[in-house]
Amino acid sequence: MEEIVFQRPESLYDTVTHYCPGCIHGIAHRVIAEVLDEMGLREQSIGIAPVGCSVLAYDYINCDFAEAAHGRAPAMATGMKRVLPDRLIFTYQGDGDLASIGMAELVHAAARGENITTVFINNAVYGMTGGQMAPTTLPGMVTTSSPHGRDVKSAGYPIRVCELVSAIDGAAYVVRRTATNPREVRRLKAAIRNGFRVQMAGLGYSLIEVVANCPTNWGLSPVDSLKFIEEKMLPYYPPGDYKVRPEVEQLLQA
Repeated sequence: MEEIVFQRPESLYDTVTHYCPGCIHGIAHRVIAEVLDEMGLREQSIGIAPVGCSVLAYDYINCDFAEAAHGRAPAMATGMKRVLPDRLIFTYQGDGDLASIGMAELVHAAARGENITTVFINNAVYGMTGGQMAPTTLPGMVTTSSPHGRDVKSAGYPIRVCELVSAIDGAAYVVRRTATNPREVRRLKAAIRNGFRVQMAGLGYSLIEVVANCPTNWGLSPVDSLKFIEEKMLPYYPPGDYKVRPEVEQLLQA
């Protein structure tokens, strides 16, 4: 007798992926969809996708979506949440978008304690535009715009977003996860659920960073790209809980 052990979440469209083989974007989409279903939030949720590979999240996640200009998702989310305070408003952003052109929007949304949630995909390159160096590119990492490796003397050091945002008073819940194996996917799902719970409880700004891969622009196979995350990315971007305010911890323990 066969038993169904997995079904596509209702909040995930039945569509063929356009992402490169092995890309973690697909896992992140599925996890968000599962959480929306389990929390019964799909009909009151609005996602915001800006420019980059993340822009096509609305082709996969079955809830209302809006598209923002490059980097401006937190600003758009701020306006939506203030006008529609009963909705779940989340942004879905990549590292080039969030940590470069959108850094001001990110920092000030957190500083204001805006009651929104950001899911941040950190794959250390500009994925959609050809694999150029991003604010999160590792020291010495080869990209199409740093063919000899990132030189910190001229390009500066990578930005650790969770460490930065956790120092801002308005941030309530700031964590970093990855999705390299089933255990880490479960931890990522729990973190996204927590971020949504924080928002729905009105406790302030939440950010979930996902240390991800870009097999095509890294020039690696899907399997080797996961090894690169484990061996190179995670030592520089350690997973963990970077800020959980006392009232948030109380909520999550309830």
